Formats: sequence, structure tokens, C-alpha cells
Amino acid sequence: MRTAATFLVILLMATTGCGKKSAPPPDNNNTGTKPAADSVYNPTDPAVAPTIGFFQNDWKPKSFTAPDNTAGAAATGTATDALTIDLNKVITKVPIYVYGGNSNLWTQQYTAYPNLVGYVKDLSPTIIRAPAGSVSDIYFWNGTDASPSPADAPAKIYSNGALADAGYWHGGNAASWTLSLGNYYSFLAQTNSTGIITVNYGYARYGASTNPVAAAAHLAADWVRYDNGRTKFWEIGNETYGNWEAGYQIDESINQDYQPQIITGDLYGRHVKVFADSMRAAAKQTGATIYIGASLIDAPPYNGAYPALQTWNQGVIAQAASTVDYFIVHDYFTDYNTNSSVADILKTGASVPTSGMSYVKQQLSAAGAAQKPVALTEWNIQAVGSKQDISYIAGMHAAKALGSIIKNQFGEASRWDLANAWSSGDDQGMFSFQQPGVPDYTPRPAFYYMYYFQKFFGDRMVSDSLAAFNSDITTYSSTFSSGQAGTVIINSGTLNHIVSIDFKHFPAGSKYYWYLLTGGTDNGSFSGQVYVNGTGPSASVQAGGPLTYATLKSFAAPLTGTIKITVPPLSVIYLVADKK
Repeated sequence: MRTAATFLVILLMATTGCGKKSAPPPDNNNTGTKPAADSVYNPTDPAVAPTIGFFQNDWKPKSFTAPDNTAGAAATGTATDALTIDLNKVITKVPIYVYGGNSNLWTQQYTAYPNLVGYVKDLSPTIIRAPAGSVSDIYFWNGTDASPSPADAPAKIYSNGALADAGYWHGGNAASWTLSLGNYYSFLAQTNSTGIITVNYGYARYGASTNPVAAAAHLAADWVRYDNGRTKFWEIGNETYGNWEAGYQIDESINQDYQPQIITGDLYGRHVKVFADSMRAAAKQTGATIYIGASLIDAPPYNGAYPALQTWNQGVIAQAASTVDYFIVHDYFTDYNTNSSVADILKTGASVPTSGMSYVKQQLSAAGAAQKPVALTEWNIQAVGSKQDISYIAGMHAAKALGSIIKNQFGEASRWDLANAWSSGDDQGMFSFQQPGVPDYTPRPAFYYMYYFQKFFGDRMVSDSLAAFNSDITTYSSTFSSGQAGTVIINSGTLNHIVSIDFKHFPAGSKYYWYLLTGGTDNGSFSGQVYVNGTGPSASVQAGGPLTYATLKSFAAPLTGTIKITVPPLSVIYLVADKK
């Protein structure tokens, strides 16, 4: 879990049923035929959704290269579910920034660990956020051991309702246990990633100068100047609505510009305009183009929510909607501090991005504000008590969430986080850190589910429809600019399924390829292991998955018509079919 942060409770209303519906779809038994001519494939790209906007500017066509493969068996027996994929119906071109991650400041200097650099480079998240969630609001990017924080940063600030030592963090700290700003930039370069940076908004609130807002905006602008065009995407503050966040509550006895003790959306929105003016002026000086975002919430405030939260969106939108370039939301999907079940976790994967985007759109529309790009700069599950966060179920959830994030047309998304803290298994890190018996930065199951998703998901999401036996199966389908088509099939239930797959308007080739990801048998329902086409972690580690993931052979079978494939309980299949 993130340091010094309490997460917003999100009331989730989606449910997943398992009851049998009407008769199962007919068994096609591979009797379909390939299209007669390539001309039937004639897709048209839709206009870029306003919720994606400029995040689509860096879109690139994606080519699929068939992996080394071994013969796999097509399913036999009657299909329980029938999937039809229409290649001519493009939902959206896939933004390259939806596969992002989050760095932090307490899991060492990443660049000192070549294995981590290599894994992240293979994962290809494209964008990595800094500096560290809630710590961003007590972070001074230009601070060093010799000159750590400005003189007007008080020694004590409010934390969860009480004054406590501020505990500021500094970008110039080169100690081995933290991540310096210089090493963050180096890590981006070594992993072929770009950055998204959260500036310290909290300082505008707790700062003790005569004009703390101007001081904090100037600090942010200086960072833009120092960055010198390396970073395009900037956030003003982290979860600024949160009563756990530095700056939510201030010490009025030392404040000199008559700010209220408790923040409001209206106040934050007015401050955002000051930050934006300073940061854009700095960018103009360096010749850089930057995009600036402000924080919203993506769900109705829970019953009894504190006043700042109840009117947060309305205040921010009224003051800053015409100023910012995009809006930022965070979501941790499952109920806070709850020992969530497998079903409770998996049902949120598709539903939360859907409800979250719908709510943001509704809030902007109700205020008469224009729709703008939306970035989900932190997401994960927050289940506790059964090591859910490090399990293959968290990996399945990641696959389900990624598809829904794309389908709901978010412009950017960054999963929290690369590495975190063991916390008896309540550890949201994608890579192990201080986990007993496991080397630091060993990939956890979520890594594998996201790695194969990106490898086997194309650059355009296309429409599909599922005639299903029950609601266990979720699918996301895509095409590559190089011509191949594929789908991700997620079985969130405990029953075996046989799914038939028909591609419409597809000049089909001779083969299709797939990887099957399943969990292990350790730790009850929440195995910390993942098996890829039957290959699991090494016997010496017995955590995560096979470190040979990049060279593991896929299964392959002849593409002679309608595909039929077995989807075991609690599994994910990544499948791509050859073009003619």
C-alpha cells in the first residue's frame, strides 16, 4: 500500500452472475470458411475520443511477429460460448500510454538493478509516473542533503488530522534506499519510457511564506525549466481531495494568505490556474509543449463523505475546466481494507473503468464543461488479508482492467506500482521487494498478464459480441496494423468453457497462436504463482512465473475456419490469428 495514504472508499455496484442462461450457442466445430478476398477487410478509424485527445498524438502502428511455437490442440466437444469479432468495426485506436506504471521513492535506485531495468524494458509500459503518489505533495525536486527544503516549509504539517513531523522528500537524495530524480530520468531512458510528473501542490497550502501559492507554482515552473522538454505530461498535486493528503488541512496560525483550514475543490481549482500560468510560461522559455492535469474523483462521494469531497468535482470544474488540458482520476477498484474474495475482485476489472468514465463525463456535462482527456494515473486493487495483491488473481484483474480502460477510452493509465513494500503480502508492487525468500524485483503474476496483453493486443480495439453460457467470460478483441487479428479471453468463473471464435471481414492466414495463463496451487484461492502454457516459476524461487517468458513457445494450430479453444477456470488466453 502507498506510504501515508488512506484510500477513498469506492462503492461498487457491478455484479457477476454465474447462472445458466438459455441454450448454449451452436457448435461450429471448425466448419467455417476463410473469406474469399482481402477486399472484405475495410475498417474505418473513428474520430479520436475527447477523453483520449492529445494522448493519441504519439500513437504508432503495431506489427505482430509470430512467436516460436509448438503444436497446440483445438478444443473438441460442444462450444459453450460463441465469440464473433468484426474487424471492420473499430472502437478506438489504442493509446500507447494505457500500459503505464508508477515509480516511488522508497524501493532503491532502480538503475542499480539491471534485472529490473530489463524486465521493465520488456514490459514496455511506455509511461512511468513520478515521484511517488502521496509523497509528491511533500517532495522538493531540487532539494539535497545539504539544502533539503525551503525555509518556508514548516517542520510540522497536518497528517490525518494532527500536526506531525513533515518528513519531506528530496530529488537530490542519492542514498541507495531511495530514487533520485536523476536516476528516475535515467530509468526512463533505459526502459524506453516517457514520464508523467506530479508537482508538489501541498506546498501551496502548508507553505508559511506570504504567498505560498506563488512559491509552490514557482517551484513547479522551475522543475519544468529543469526538465527542458523531457516530460510532456504534468499533474498538479496527488489526490488533493483526500483527507490523508499533505495540504488537505493546514495550520492556520502560520498561514499568511488567509487560506481556509480545509481545502475545497473551488480553492484547488483557483490555485491550479496559478500553477498552470507559471508552468506554461516556463515551458515556453524552453520551447517545450506540456499538458497539465487536475484531480477529480471518479465516483459519487460515499454516504457521509466529508464536505470537501462532496463538492470536489463541482468546484474544480467551475474554476479550472477551461484552464487544464486533462483530468486525473485514481481508483483502487475493490473495497478499502477488505479481505475481498476472488469473485469480488474480478467483477471490478471491467465495471470500474466503465462507471468511472461515465461519472466523469456526467460531471463535466452537468457543469456545461467540455469533455477533455482523462488519465487514470493510479490504479490497482486494495484487497488485504490473503495476499491478494501478489496473486495471479491480481494478474487476471489487471488484464480485465486493461481491456476496460481501452474500451472506455482513457487516454492514459498507470498501474500502482513497480515495487512497494512487503507488508505481509498486502503489497501492490508488480515486482517483489523485501519479500521473504524471493529476490528483489522478481516479477509477480501481474507482470506476466500485462506483458502478454501488450504483446498480443493490437493497435486498434475492434467490436466483438459473445453469445455466452453465463457471465464468466470477458473478451477484448483487436487488430494489428500488420494485418493480424486477435482476442483476449478471460474466464473469471470456476467452470470450464469452450469458446468458438469467428472473425468477420478477415483475410485469414494459416495459423493462430495463443498463450494460456493459469494460477498455481499455493496459498489457497490466491496463488502467488502463474503458469504460462504450463511452465511456472523456478523450483528455487516458487513465486511469480517463468523468467523465460520472452522465449517461451506459444501454442499454435491450423486456422481452417472457426476456432474453438478451451478456456479453463480462472484463466486468461491471449490469441492472435495470422493474416493471409
